[in-house]
Amino acid sequence: MAVPELRPAKRLLRPAVGWALLPLAAFGLWPLAAAANVLQEASQRFQPLWSAGGMVASQELEASRVGRDVLRQGGNAVDAAVASSFALAVTHPQAGNLGGGGFLVLWQPERLRRGRPLHPYEVRVGKGRAVTINFRESAPQAAGPDLLLDASGAVDRHKATRSLLSTGVPGTVAGLLLAHRNYGRLPLGRLVAPSIRLADEGVVVSKALADSLEAAAPLLRADPESLRLFFRPGGKPYRPGERLRQPQLAATLRQIAAEGDKGFYQGPVAQKLVALMRRRGGLISAEDLSSYRARLQPPLVGAWRGHPVIAMPPPSSGGVTLIQLLNILNGFDLAALGPNSAAALHPMAEAMNLAFRDRNRWLGDPRFVAMPLERLLSQAYADELRRTIRPGRHRPARELDPQSGARIAEHLNTTHLSVIDRDGTMVATTTTLNFPYGNGVSVPGAGFLLNNEMDDFTARPGAANAFGLVQGKANAIEPRKQPLSSMAPTLVLTPEGGPLLATGSPGGSRIITTVLQVLLNRLEHGLNLASAVAASRIHSQHWPDELAVEEGVSPDTLRLLEAMGHRWRLTPAMGAAHSLEALPGGGTLGAVDPRRAGAALAGE
Repeated sequence: MAVPELRPAKRLLRPAVGWALLPLAAFGLWPLAAAANVLQEASQRFQPLWSAGGMVASQELEASRVGRDVLRQGGNAVDAAVASSFALAVTHPQAGNLGGGGFLVLWQPERLRRGRPLHPYEVRVGKGRAVTINFRESAPQAAGPDLLLDASGAVDRHKATRSLLSTGVPGTVAGLLLAHRNYGRLPLGRLVAPSIRLADEGVVVSKALADSLEAAAPLLRADPESLRLFFRPGGKPYRPGERLRQPQLAATLRQIAAEGDKGFYQGPVAQKLVALMRRRGGLISAEDLSSYRARLQPPLVGAWRGHPVIAMPPPSSGGVTLIQLLNILNGFDLAALGPNSAAALHPMAEAMNLAFRDRNRWLGDPRFVAMPLERLLSQAYADELRRTIRPGRHRPARELDPQSGARIAEHLNTTHLSVIDRDGTMVATTTTLNFPYGNGVSVPGAGFLLNNEMDDFTARPGAANAFGLVQGKANAIEPRKQPLSSMAPTLVLTPEGGPLLATGSPGGSRIITTVLQVLLNRLEHGLNLASAVAASRIHSQHWPDELAVEEGVSPDTLRLLEAMGHRWRLTPAMGAAHSLEALPGGGTLGAVDPRRAGAALAGE
């Protein structure tokens, strides 16, 4: 089936003099007339998958199939997202999400909500309603600003990432159940049943999972329970094709299916988690668990060339920073400059630095911190920032903010899934343990790993976290506070207000710039969805003062960026933007990101 081309809209603003670098004519090069396509070859190297109905895109095949089967049984996109998320807790323990948290963005066509009053947290966008769900982890009541510091006042990296002090109160179960109660269609038991079966009967270990477990062996073997859960007797690693059974996790899922929130936040599962905390110096109490609540929140709504962009509000920084970037960049004719040209990448990198400076200075949990969101999201402010970008010259980080920063090794195991159903409802949800396998500690008798999300707080203002982010006091640790996140589940509508794109990504601080580039590639440059996802990416975040570049960016382009003052480094593959696109006549296109092995689409 032919993929619809999104051609760039007429520009409202023209590029400043000096941006249109290196036209082909400067080298005496002119495009050749297209030859007749007698072989019926595609115009782009990558092609999305098509489904006549809905589709699920996730990091693991069985989890995608679970969501697909829910759609076939009459469930909607929310049902499928809930079912696939619980399945990922079984099949993708790297980010297995019962012990973590995340965010969800939902848009439903208005025709499906007729007769129902507008919820206080719902916003009418286009021809439907949008809402978000915040199920980010929260700091225990006993946590304080010095929690992760050593005796000298420096950040203790072991405390921050490997101890039980690094664990925030998990939110995933509460978030998925809140989504189901408010917007699901099928009974909860039917949505959790496939995950119980997978945990009981076992999942076939893929090569990707076997390699991941082997890489994480030093971490997991340090915890007796994780060693028992994720390795064969004698500590031997699982080989591809063997079956990993998780009966304790199955029992926890049964408790959730039978009792809902109480099955996780009270009763035997909660008691096991609290007992572990008491034995090994953690802070989470029974009261922390029983009082945790996921929250409905109104979305942020931005735009790109007439396309409404629906994004997550704080404590996710993803929506604010993404919309700010779009507002800055809409003054450049990026389509004319060309995808991944030096002329296009330079203003993108400079805009990233400006937006991340504001992210790290201002953003935090809105229940604790006053943030100038109206200004940060305004077009007028973005216009001010754009005027500070120098054509053809990088602005050093110290000129933006004289705070020093240092790059620290990045740990990037979050997971994202997207769902679009045959009625046009769209869901984008991102969940995480923070590091791969969190802090490596599993709850005895409950079968799930714990997060190390407390490291996403500002342990000490001016000190970089594990993603190299240098953050301010707005994100300092306080009891019950939620740490700032970079997760950016995002939905996009057509200019007419119908469903178009569902996307998001793992990748720490690089999530936001990954989503940005997927949107620009599809909406600005007219690449099809698969090409938009596969294209090489860059990332810059103010500190450290360097441009991260994936393989595939031309050496000529890099030399031009160097001449502009950019110091770049080649980075491992960034993100995994599993994305879906609703077709105007019905049906769905899907593209999983080739950067991470094992991801899969499943269409009705």
